[in-house]
Amino acid sequence: MNTVLNLDSLRSCLEGILPAGLATCAPDGTPNVTYVSQLMYVDPEHVALSFQFFNKTRENILANPHATVLMMDPDTAARYRLSIRYLRTETAGPLFERMKATLAGIASHTGMAGVFRLRGADIYRVLAIEAVPGHSLPPPVARAPLLPALRRSVDALAGCRSLEHLIDTLAQCLERHFGITHQMLLMADATRPRLYIVASRGYASSGAGAEIPYGVGVIGVAAREQTPIRIIFPAAEYAYGRAIREQLEGGELADRLEASIPLPGLPDPSSQLAVPVRAGDRLMAVLYVESDQQYRFDYDMEDALVALCAMLGPCMCALQFEALEDDGTPAVPARPPPDAAAPPLRVRYFAQDGSIFLDDTYLIKGVAGSILWALLQDHQTLGRCEFSKRELRLDPRLRLPEVADNLDARLILLSRRLADREADLRIEKAGRGRIRLALARPVSLIAGGVQAA
Repeated sequence: MNTVLNLDSLRSCLEGILPAGLATCAPDGTPNVTYVSQLMYVDPEHVALSFQFFNKTRENILANPHATVLMMDPDTAARYRLSIRYLRTETAGPLFERMKATLAGIASHTGMAGVFRLRGADIYRVLAIEAVPGHSLPPPVARAPLLPALRRSVDALAGCRSLEHLIDTLAQCLERHFGITHQMLLMADATRPRLYIVASRGYASSGAGAEIPYGVGVIGVAAREQTPIRIIFPAAEYAYGRAIREQLEGGELADRLEASIPLPGLPDPSSQLAVPVRAGDRLMAVLYVESDQQYRFDYDMEDALVALCAMLGPCMCALQFEALEDDGTPAVPARPPPDAAAPPLRVRYFAQDGSIFLDDTYLIKGVAGSILWALLQDHQTLGRCEFSKRELRLDPRLRLPEVADNLDARLILLSRRLADREADLRIEKAGRGRIRLALARPVSLIAGGVQAA
């Protein structure tokens, strides 16, 4: 392979902005030339081509695995020729899903939505790269390098001493150092294949507690396959808010739409990128960023955010365990007791899904809802207001999994959801490893349709 030209330096040609030409040859020597919808970077030695139709190209490749690709740089119009050899076809898995999402954006951009259907991702080894002589434009002005932004962000995250501080610092770094103004962080639910929003930035509402199932939209696919999913053009089928609502409306959960938290997000994003956050083999979260600008997130941005998330995952894991420790820090002063003369806040709890309603308005469900209900029960029966995270971790009423319970993330979510609602009920810090239940008025607990004793 040419020592100067390499795939890493030509990745802008592999974004699908311009179609690539593919030349194959039949066993009798008859050539065939066609355009391919998607030519995708896999690694420094491999590319993937979209397999959509059973045609002459497919027939030739199966008989003679050698082919030639002609691709063009969308900025300079410089052309490059790749000599490639077919290896295999993948019809499922991370690479297939990445290509499927990318192809959906290309189809929408070219007016072919509903026509393009990916059958498989054909993997080829690149044997040689050569520049094709011809006129080209000067390269565009280089944008600010991402490595300094990555370094500053890593340094900032390394100094965080709590999970909440880590989450807030991540959002600040993405905006300050990378210029990303629309972003979300979704934690993985260890009890079921769903993610829930714990933090967001750039939207009218935070959406804290809103859920996205695995496999739905860019975020859900990134979680299920544990691979980055990036789209640089609008793709309606990957607009997660619309996809989730259509899934609910068409299924058995249609009657529960009122018991859900609206998803934040741009109505029709032009660029989307979802990056899984892992600690070892465990999925911790998914970082999602979006923009109204087409081609806002390129390969380099994807690389930078993948590297950032590679540090974020282990930090999350470590800080969640540290959050259980009570180091004897003096308690934060408590708020005044609730106004006994105020009308009680009706809190209704449904055990089947852990959903909580405040004065008949939906608040949250799942483990976070069960946590709030347990705190309120102990407050009503035992007069308690302060609790340690360690005792909550061991509380059998919450039925937390033995490992990977994300308790601290759920408490952060619950606290932010209550703040979003401006409820007369708050979850506050009371020192390291401790929380406090703060009430502005009395509460009336109702289990399902029956008022609790």
